[in-house]
Formats: sequence, C-alpha cells, structure tokens
Amino acid sequence: MKSILLIVIFLMQVAYSQSIDESVEQDSIIKFLHYSQIEDYSDSEQFMFLIKANLLAKELSNDSIQLVVQKKIRNYYFDNEDFKNYIISNHHIKALAERCKDSNSLAHAYNALGYAFFLNDKKDSSYYYYSKAVKAFDAIDEYVNLSYALGSLSKLQLDGKDYYGAGENAVKALRLLDGVKETNDIQDQKWILYNSLASISDDLDDNEQALEYHEQAYDISKRMENDFNNGIYTLNNIAFVKRKQGKYKEAVKIFTEVLNEKNLYENDPSFYALILENLAYTNFLDGSYNENEILSKFQRSYIIADSINDDNTKMGTAISMAKFFKAVNKNENALIKAKEAYGLAKNLKSNEIRLESLLLLSKLDKEESIIYLKEHIQVSDSLLKVERRVRNKHARIELETDQLEAENEQMSRENLYLLILSSGLLLTAVLIYLVISQRAKNRKLKLIKVQQKANEDIYNLMLNQQNKVDEARTQEKKRISEELHDGVLGRLFGTRLSLDSINFNEGKEAMLSRANYIGQLKIIEEDIRKISHELNTDFVSGAGFMDIVSELVESQAKAYGLKYSFNFTDDISWDSVPNKTKINIYRVIQESMQNIYKHAKASVIKISISLEKSVICLNIIDDGEGFDASKSKKGIGLKNMTSRVEEINGEIIFTSQSGNGTTVNVKIPYVNQST
Repeated sequence: MKSILLIVIFLMQVAYSQSIDESVEQDSIIKFLHYSQIEDYSDSEQFMFLIKANLLAKELSNDSIQLVVQKKIRNYYFDNEDFKNYIISNHHIKALAERCKDSNSLAHAYNALGYAFFLNDKKDSSYYYYSKAVKAFDAIDEYVNLSYALGSLSKLQLDGKDYYGAGENAVKALRLLDGVKETNDIQDQKWILYNSLASISDDLDDNEQALEYHEQAYDISKRMENDFNNGIYTLNNIAFVKRKQGKYKEAVKIFTEVLNEKNLYENDPSFYALILENLAYTNFLDGSYNENEILSKFQRSYIIADSINDDNTKMGTAISMAKFFKAVNKNENALIKAKEAYGLAKNLKSNEIRLESLLLLSKLDKEESIIYLKEHIQVSDSLLKVERRVRNKHARIELETDQLEAENEQMSRENLYLLILSSGLLLTAVLIYLVISQRAKNRKLKLIKVQQKANEDIYNLMLNQQNKVDEARTQEKKRISEELHDGVLGRLFGTRLSLDSINFNEGKEAMLSRANYIGQLKIIEEDIRKISHELNTDFVSGAGFMDIVSELVESQAKAYGLKYSFNFTDDISWDSVPNKTKINIYRVIQESMQNIYKHAKASVIKISISLEKSVICLNIIDDGEGFDASKSKKGIGLKNMTSRVEEINGEIIFTSQSGNGTTVNVKIPYVNQST
C-alpha cells in the first residue's frame, strides 16, 4: 500500500514539475513572439526570435502553439517576399491545422499556397490549392474569404480561356458579397470581379456586356474612399471597348481625360505610358490625325516604358507603332517595330501580341512571309490545344479533388464506425469489470458481516463467562466474609472478654499489661471488620465490561503504535446495560481505532466514557490529518459505526477538518434498571 502511495506521489510531482516547465516555456514563446514585433530590432533579429519561439514550441510538442508560431513565420516570409520559404511554411501550417482539426487555419493555408504558386507561375498547383480553399471556406461559412478564393479561381480560368468557368465563379463571388458591409477592401474586390466579367465578355466580343460590367466597376470606384486608381483604370478599359466598337471620338475623349489626370505621370508612369500609346493609336484609327503628333506620343510612350523597364507597355507600343508605320507606308520602320514586338511577346509569353506580330511580319517581310505564317498557324494550333488542356486539367483537378474528398469522407465514416465499435467494446469491458468488481466487494462485505457476527458471538460467550466468573468470585467473597465474621472474629471476641476479666487483678503493672492486650485485640478486631466489610461489599456491577474495553484499547494502541489515555466513570451500572448496547459500544471503539490507524496518521488517541443526564457519552479524539467532513464521502468504516449507533437509538457525530484531527461523539440513552 505504501509503495503504491509513493508511486502516485512521484507521478503527481512529475506531472506538476512538467506543468511548471511547460508554463515557463510558454511564457518564453510569448516573449519571443513579442520581441519579433518590435520595430527597433532588425529583420534578421526579429526572425531569430521567431526561430527561437518555433524551437520551444516543437519541444513542447503542442500543435496549437506551433500553429500560432508558424503563422508568424509565414507572415515574415511574405513581408520579405521569400516565397520559397513562404510555401514551405504554409505546408507546415497545413499539416498542423489538419492535426488540430483547425478548419479555418487549413482554409487560409490552402488560399496562401494558391497565391504563392500563382506568383511562381505554377498555375496548375495554384488552381489546385485555390480549389481546396474554396471548398474549405465554403465548409466553414467564411463567405468573404470564399469570395476572394473564387475570384482567384476565376482569374486562373480566364487566363486559360475557360470563359464559362471563369464567369460562373466570378458571379458566385459577387453574390457572396451581397449584404456584406462595403469596406474599401470589399469594394475593391467587387471592382476586380466586375473587371473579370468585363474581360470575359470582351474576349467573347460581347462589347455591350463588357461596357456594362466596366460601368458597374466604375460606379464602385467612385464610392471608394481610396480607389487605388481603379477609376482611371476603368476609364481606360471603357475607352478600349469603345475603340473596338469603332467609337473613336468617344474613346479619344476618355483617353485624353485620363491622360490629363493630376499627377498621373508621377504616381504611375507605366500607366501614363500605356494611355499615351492608347491615345496615339486611337487618334490613328480615327483617321483625322497629325502624323508627327501621333509619332511623338508613340515615342514618348516607348521612352517612358523603356526607362522603367516596362516590357509589356514597350511591347504594346511597338506593335501599335508597327501598324501605324505600315499604314503610312513606312514599311522598313514597321518591320523593325514588328520584330521588336515579336521578340518581346515571345519572351513575355504574350501569345496574343505574338500572333498579331507574326501576321504583320508575314505581310511586311515578303522573303520570310511563309515562315511567319507557318509559325502563326503552329502557335494558333498550340494555343487551342493548350486551352483545351487547361480546361481539361481544371476539370480533372476538380474531379480528383472531389474524389479525394469522397475518399476522405468514406475514411471518416469508417473511422467513426471503428470508433463507435471500439467505444462499445471498451464500455462493455468497463461494465464487465465493474460487475466483477462489485461482486467481489459484495463477497468481501458478506465475509466482513459473517466475521463481525462471529466476533459478536465470541464476545457474548466472553461476557457470559465473565458473568459466571464474577458470580463465583462473589460467592467466594461471601464465604470468606462469613468465615472471618463467624469464626476468627468470634474467637477473638471471646479472647478479648477473657482478657477483660483480668482487669480485676490488682496492681498497676497488671492493669497496664491487660490494657495493652485489649488495645491490640481491638486493633485486630477493627482490621478484621474492615476486611470482612470490603469482602462482603460487591464491586460496581458490570466492572468486567470496562476491563474488556481497557484490554481492547491497550492491545490495539500497542499494536498500532499509538499513545493513549482511557478514562471512564463508575456511575454507569454496566450490568443493567443490554448486551447489544455494550457490543456496539465495543465495536465502535474497535472500528474507530482501526480507522485512525489506517487513515488518520495519528500519534495520540484519547478515549473517554462518561454519564451526562442519563446519556452515555463516548468521545474518541485523535491528532491525525483529519478530513473535510462536509465534502468527503463516507467509507464503509464510518457507515458501519453510524449503523451500529443508530441500531441502539443513539447518535454519532464526526467532527473533523483537514490537518486538525478528528473527534467522534457518541451519545446513547442510559436507563439504570437496578434503580
């Protein structure tokens, strides 16, 4: 028993020390995370604090804490544009979120991976993770984030010429924002989605629908507190569509309005160069133009784009200049610009400009015309195949994702069934154990009751035997008393009378001698009377019961290593007390001493029996550990003691507090039948 207790104490100490260690490590993690946000530290120092926090989180083996730290590390990589490690960090977050069943963190990890792969031009991977993000956000009703993920999917589908899928997802994304409070970011997202829908319509040559979407985007930009130049970008798009419709004057007016926007060149030189190129080319298409003015605008646009290394705008300007030069019969200049546009388009993978430049080159370069036309056909065919592959790949990714989710769902169901079965088996095992354990306890209780009954029978026999011994002792005392009184005392009395008669002799010496003898005889007589009286006087009836109790207290105190005191009153006539009462008093004392030995860890016990107002009062006091009497559940020993006292119409009270010992007060009605 002691060894088990020591093991339990050891395990508690280990657990306590571990909890202290964990608390210290958690405090250190919080401290390092705090330091990583302080701007006074350099980027490298902030990152080192994050690494230290991550190492401590791994030592704790706490996935939730690791997840928090890893998110901070991910943000650091994003802020520093380290997208390689940004991807690795998001994979860590994904694994941790799956283990923690953190659906929100998992959805954001998918979304972040989609974005990172898009930046790395790995559009298949980007599409895969954005698809996962869409399903994850949808599952947790994160409608705003779902809208953003759908918008990203729509952009990828638009790039792959999957116009139906792109349009469907853009519309879904817009509907999710219905009723959402229009913050600046939400308005910006709506602007992006309307532009995507306009681009889809534009690619499908549905110019009227494209204009509608652009106008809706423009209305949103006007409501924005900070429109990020969305308004002028939309005006450029509107002018571009109008130019496609042949409404050149309207387009020129809009391009001129945008070009005259205050501080446009300083704020966005690349866009300024694009507007110059668009205005020049629209002037050219309008037909009423000044050649030098148009050429000046083209050249200025080209110089600005070249100065800021904006190859996209350079490419657009080059192809427009090539068309312009061809129209004004400057074929040599047109050929140079067409080749430049072709080279830039090939490097930038701008297939639309590449095809346009190839077609233009086939008309300008008669010697290489066939080569350019063949390449034009090959590029067109390959683009059609790529578009089909992209659409098929998107469909396959969605199918594989759905299949994977179906398999995961099936696995989840199987795991649930397995869990239910395991729980059922475990519950059955627990119930069987409880039944067996209860039966063993019942058998033990029956054995204890049988043992107690046997002890009671033995005690009754002991009492009967003691009564017989007491009766024999009383008879013997009476016999000795009669012997002394009738025999010895009679003879001594006769001798005293004889000596008394000598008093008639004369002489002082004789008189003194006789007086001395007579005095001695009187002393002997008094002594014998005293002995006779003590022998003939009966002991307090029932004093034998106290002897038995005294022997019990002494033997058990010695066995249990306790210092004890036992005080009792002679005012109780135990012969008049029923045997049942005496047996139960005896058992209460016995049981109480056993409890003190087993549980209290006491060193001193005080037992007293007194009589107060016709009530037998039994008090048992120990200096042990005690217990909370108001909360503790009573054990078998306390229940037995209570049952015994109630059996003889008595009352028992347990008074105890943890660390202050225990007092047992028993009160039993007393009726002296001898009176």
